[in-house]
Order: sequence, then C-alpha cells, then structure tokens
Amino acid sequence: MQTRTLGQTGLQLPVLGFGASSLGQEFRSVTLDEAIKSVRVALESGLNFIDTSPFYGRGMSEVLLGVALKGVPRDSYTISTKLGRYDLQHFDFSAKRVAESIDVSLHRLGTGHLDIVLCHDIEFVEMQQIVDETLPALRRAQAAGKVRFIGFSGYPQKIFKFIADQTPVDCVLSYNQYTLQNTRFADETVPYLKAKGIGAMNAGPFSARLLTRAPLPAWLKEPESVKAAARAAAALCTSRGVDIAQLALQFSIANPDIATTIAGSANPDNIRTWAKWAAEPMDLELLADVQAIFAPVKNLGHTEGLAKNN
Repeated sequence: MQTRTLGQTGLQLPVLGFGASSLGQEFRSVTLDEAIKSVRVALESGLNFIDTSPFYGRGMSEVLLGVALKGVPRDSYTISTKLGRYDLQHFDFSAKRVAESIDVSLHRLGTGHLDIVLCHDIEFVEMQQIVDETLPALRRAQAAGKVRFIGFSGYPQKIFKFIADQTPVDCVLSYNQYTLQNTRFADETVPYLKAKGIGAMNAGPFSARLLTRAPLPAWLKEPESVKAAARAAAALCTSRGVDIAQLALQFSIANPDIATTIAGSANPDNIRTWAKWAAEPMDLELLADVQAIFAPVKNLGHTEGLAKNN
C-alpha cells in the first residue's frame, strides 16, 4: 500500500485507511468474529491507519477495536479517534469532557496513547468554543503524552478556515467532499491547508453508498438530481465491466495532496477487494465519461449542522 506524509506530523499514512464506524453497528448488526476479522484483514492488506470515534455505536466501535487489536504490536498501526459528539444530538466540547473522553478512549482501545484525536462534527455547535476551549484542552493532553496530534472534522468547507485562521492544528478530516461527484475539499480547502502545513484526510469515497451499486439509503441527503446522475454513472460503469465503487475509490486515493482516504466496512471481503483496487490502474477514459455525467451536478451537496456554519 502506497503511503503519504500527513502534513508536518511525520506520520506515514496508507493512501487507503480503515474506517471503523461499521464496527459500531451503525449500518447493520456485526458479530464479534466479523469485527475482529475485519480489523485483522485491514492490517494485513496495508490499511494500517484506523479511524474511529466514541460516537460510532456509542462506544461500541472503540470497544471492539480494542478487542481486535489486543496482541497486535502498537507500532504496526496508527489510530485516530474523536471527541465531542457522543450521540445524534449529544455534543460536549468542554475542556472537562475532552480530558474524560481521551481517558475513556485510551481504556477502550487498550493503548497508552492516541496518534490523532479530532473534534468530531464541529459544524453542529458554536465553533468559537473549539478555538477557545476544546483545542487548548487537547493541547494539554498532547503535552501530557496521551495524544500525538490534534485536529477536527466535519462536512462544510467553511469550518476549516474558520478554525485554522485562528489557531494551529496538525490535521483535519473532511468527508464525502472529495469524490467522483464532489471535489470541494480539493478545490476550496486543500491548497489552503497545504500552505499552512496542515495534514489533509478524506473519508467517504463512496459518498454514503451514492457511488456504489447498492440501493441508496433513505437517509441520503443529496439532491435528487445528484442521485439520478449517480445511477446513470453506475450504469455506464457496469456497461464497461467496472463497478463504480472501484472507480470512486481509485479517484479519491489518487490526489497526492490528500494523505489518506478512509473507507469502512465490517466485511473482510470488501476490505480485500478495496486493497486490490487500490493497487490497480484507474481507467482514465471511463473516468472522463463519468465526470461528464456528473458535470451538471458537480459539487452539489447539502447543509450539515448549524446553518451559519455552512
């Protein structure tokens, strides 16, 4: 698996990372055996950067990761977790909760330190608190040796400059905004991050199943025009003998200025397939044809969190 350096952290991350949200049974029931096997297959396949959060499964993702990683050499993987979001409508970015959340995550994951901790989905709160209280508390945890690098995550592109204009961070995570259909992260934000030496991470190359052959979930927030274009693009790929998910994954990991793209599954076969796709060349002619289908709806998305944070 090819690796890239994350900003100025010195961390070498695989271009394809493992997202552990599925271990929290966010999408379906997952057995302990599936969870353990998925993590082990990810590590064996080179996806040795693992992303989780106490929000995923309300702690279950971290707990199962801790079980799966027991006995695995700590220097063989890099782990990122988050804090601040604990349920759909439960947010707490106070300094007190920062300290508590880090200690709970360390216990669940069975490790003495966390490589990266991100403030999770900050667009749902008054973001000035992140600058004034949350990140300073994270810096204290960093000074204590519990956390190596810190940052924040979210969907609207506005959030990245709002925070980084006011205070330094090591890295950030954007999701569903560097895909075949939506490249706002690279268009609007990545050059800014690169100039500041902030590491860029991307999640959601399949954009919540939009860029797969799977039926679209009822909760998908994208406009109907985007969904229709995605169905047309998937049909074109199928007619050429390619799964649109393959093209989507290969496109997302190809950007040299994005250190890693995170994809998640509790199905070991999916993970093996993704690792295989990551090593194969991208069909550039097919890519051009798919991008032509998406051109009328390029970069159309939705709002997330507080209206003023979008």
